[in-house]
Amino acid sequence: MSVIHTISRFLMSIINAVYNLLWGDLITIPLPGGSYLGLSLLVLILIPAGIYFTFRTKFLPFRLFPEMLKTAVEKRHVSQKGAISGIQALIVSTATRVGMGNLVGVVAAISAGGAGAVFWMWVIALLGASTAFVEATLAQLYKEKDPLYGGYRGGPAYYIHQLFAGKKHARRHCVIAVCFAVSALICWCGISQVIGNSVSSAFENAFHIPPIYTTIVLVVIAAFIVLRKNATVKVLDIIVPVMAAVYFIITLFIIIKNAGQLPAVFGRIFEEAFGLRQVAAGGIGAVIMNGAKRGLFSNEAGSGSAPCAAAAADISHPAKVGLLQAFGVFIDTIVICSCTAMIMLLVPAEMTAGLTGMDLLQTAMQYHLGQPGILLIAAILWFFSFSTFIGILFYARSNVAYLFGDRWMPQTIYKIIALIMLFIGGLAAYTFVWDLGDIGIGLMTIFNMIAIIPLASKAIESLKDYEKQSKKQSGI
Repeated sequence: MSVIHTISRFLMSIINAVYNLLWGDLITIPLPGGSYLGLSLLVLILIPAGIYFTFRTKFLPFRLFPEMLKTAVEKRHVSQKGAISGIQALIVSTATRVGMGNLVGVVAAISAGGAGAVFWMWVIALLGASTAFVEATLAQLYKEKDPLYGGYRGGPAYYIHQLFAGKKHARRHCVIAVCFAVSALICWCGISQVIGNSVSSAFENAFHIPPIYTTIVLVVIAAFIVLRKNATVKVLDIIVPVMAAVYFIITLFIIIKNAGQLPAVFGRIFEEAFGLRQVAAGGIGAVIMNGAKRGLFSNEAGSGSAPCAAAAADISHPAKVGLLQAFGVFIDTIVICSCTAMIMLLVPAEMTAGLTGMDLLQTAMQYHLGQPGILLIAAILWFFSFSTFIGILFYARSNVAYLFGDRWMPQTIYKIIALIMLFIGGLAAYTFVWDLGDIGIGLMTIFNMIAIIPLASKAIESLKDYEKQSKKQSGI
């Protein structure tokens, strides 16, 4: 027993060390008022990369936003059997982006960093949109046909392989590509457990349903979908637009109901964003970093997750998928995360003092909508989390195939492992597994960025070609 305990402690120390390396403060910058700005390794990678890609794409999020909307409403066209359209790829990636991070994650950011954290989430989203464009376009450029599910597959593992192993596929695997795929599969197992725990806890609080019953229902429904060949996209096609629209409409109702408070709320966001209230209290560093970290984690730009869906799209030009994924970052942070922020900030501060996480959000919803508000937010959380789970298993397909080849057995085994993690998470919270999820997405980001920075010129060339074609078609 002592040997097992020693090994367990050793593994935990490794996990904590890697977690702190990725997410801990690598550099601290002193600020006025005794505060400091702590910069993690991932922040040091993703924010400069976002700025770089924004310049390389000539401020794409602002310049081509109308083009994003135009692409999003285009008629779906799929020429390859089993393939998905560009908008369906956006729906899958939105399903995974719009999850716990948009609810409890935003609550945590505002609780720790104040209203000003919302502003820095917006800034990170605008920077992240260019990163999302580059990685999604690369996924399209380096996609390949999928002999198992039909259509196409790809993602970071595939364009990393092309970068380091070459087009001739002299080697079956590339070390960095394998590292990405393994990190991704570990991350998504960790997220599966978080989803199970979040849903069962929310339903226990709102409906007083024992976790075992909620968990069994969740796992059975999820298994019915993910263990079938091509049911995932069809289900998400229905769930994602409906759940996003319902949440937006509810928030819009709350905003209209409290319209008189909006000037004060936006004033508070901008005042606290630049530390006009916090400098004296020494809290501006927390404001900036909580908003930045939450924005990076929520929109996933640069992590390499969304390209796994982007590669599957059957679309007329690779840059179109890039534009759609950039638009996905806008939906995630500017729209959905802002909805959660408004629900919270339109509540008197004394009502939510001392509350955190789901308790805080449920209290805010109860203030706005009464008892039905608590039930409603639990139901919304269920749909957000459920769509995230089946979305990440869509992502997993291409990575399992890269590691183990075109065989159904590894695909099914990974799905079963994820379902087991979902079940375990519904009954108990194992924080080390959650940390593994955070480590996984951190490592994914590093391996992905190693590839997309040198390959960025390919995505920029694709963008230039797309704009040239668009001008020719419009007669400009």
